[in-house]
Amino acid sequence: MRKIIINPRQLTFKDLRTVYEGPVQVSLPSSSYEIIVNNREALKNLISNETSVYGINTGFGLLANTKIADSDLENLQRNLILSHSVGTGDSLPDDIVRLIMVMKVASLAQGASGVRREVVDSLINLINHNIIPDIPEKGSVGASGDLAPLSHMTLTMIGEGSAYLDGELLPSKEVLERCGLKPIKLQMKEGLALINGTQVSTALAIRGYFLAQDLLASAVITGSLTVKATRGSSSPFDYRIHEVRGHHGQSEVAKTYMKLLENSNACTSNPSDVLRVQDPYCLRCQPQVLGACLDIINQAGHTLITEANAVTDNPLIFDGDEPIAISGGNFHAEPVAFAADILALALCELGSMSERRIAMLIDKNLSGLPSFLVQNAGLNSGFMIAHVTAAALASENKSIAHPSSVDSIPTSANQEDHVSMATYGARRLFTMAQNTATIIGIELLGAVQGIDLINKNDLGEDLNSTYKLLRSEVDFYEVDRLFAPDIEAAKQLILSGKVKNINSELYENWFSN
Repeated sequence: MRKIIINPRQLTFKDLRTVYEGPVQVSLPSSSYEIIVNNREALKNLISNETSVYGINTGFGLLANTKIADSDLENLQRNLILSHSVGTGDSLPDDIVRLIMVMKVASLAQGASGVRREVVDSLINLINHNIIPDIPEKGSVGASGDLAPLSHMTLTMIGEGSAYLDGELLPSKEVLERCGLKPIKLQMKEGLALINGTQVSTALAIRGYFLAQDLLASAVITGSLTVKATRGSSSPFDYRIHEVRGHHGQSEVAKTYMKLLENSNACTSNPSDVLRVQDPYCLRCQPQVLGACLDIINQAGHTLITEANAVTDNPLIFDGDEPIAISGGNFHAEPVAFAADILALALCELGSMSERRIAMLIDKNLSGLPSFLVQNAGLNSGFMIAHVTAAALASENKSIAHPSSVDSIPTSANQEDHVSMATYGARRLFTMAQNTATIIGIELLGAVQGIDLINKNDLGEDLNSTYKLLRSEVDFYEVDRLFAPDIEAAKQLILSGKVKNINSELYENWFSN
């Protein structure tokens, strides 16, 4: 397993990619434990003075004014976890749960949550033994933290609920025993600290961020192949056009297109080619559209890496000459909701423009290629219905892309009267990414088919490597055949990162670190 030292406020996307891609071993520096111990002592001193502190010796939500007896403080935390474990739906996948737990450790390690070091170590043990708590994907509104899903995470720590070990779903108590671990008994504040936070929403959004990166890179490569297949012009990618507009993403994307399209010309020696004075927008405006996507993907990334390193608990404990507990609202996931919404826009546009390029490829009047990219059209339907699939998925994405952050339903008897809906907003990104990967995969199939149909062999090194990658998985479309497996193969080449990674040096500096 790869190892990560979680230094407070220093998690990077490289770290999070590592966590996302597979099991890890994590640890904390000794300085973090010192902070954890000091802030726990500060909290104990506050309570010894009989100060009422929300969620520590009071009830929760609308019950915040109910004082809890000292003898019931531990029961209060256990009851909190049991009563809040009300999630529903499919279990979150391993990669998301790992991200959740690592970010929760990063938050608790800053000391402001006031938990004991034993609590942090309990969570670290789950990560290091690759124990995956069974967390239902639905049930959070993204304010007051991701209460329900994080409660299900905490169930495993206290020996309740269920968890996955080596892919097998078992009672949490049995999983802990198999790994030589013991359930932890929560003390004052600790249950609340574990479930009050935005880590679930943030993990889901980070997955969307990673997928958006991969899809943008794949869209640029595939779009370049379509320019080649349709004998488009490289002139719209001239750096001077983009320099005078000044948008960073647009300029970066245009540079990449120019590199991919070197030696590309609008007119070739083939007498059947039709010289277009200007290409359609789906070819000509790729830097403007995909560059804008790059900019907002990076904007989302800035928000998400900040949130990944944040303390989003409530109340927060601050040590000093006079220790204090302060109630606030860091649990409100509005920044994550906004980040998820703009990622949804980017995913939607990537698919939408790709669908338009597919439409161009199959239309002989626009592309100059055989109808539906097949010889003997009529007897053969070729890519006709593959385009219909792309259109269906593009339309679906447009509906899903509606901003989730503009919705709010008051909860907890109107005490929690404005919520972010960040969890759904982030969760839907996976569905959108799957749709977009399928659309781009269909375009990739169509572009390579078009290149074969015109016997074009001047692709250049970068595009030729992508051409060969696809042709190693999918044969030339000679006559009608079962096409769904080909589409799935192209989709997986994109989702696996193979299309992106084959030319990774072209866009390695595009994204936030």
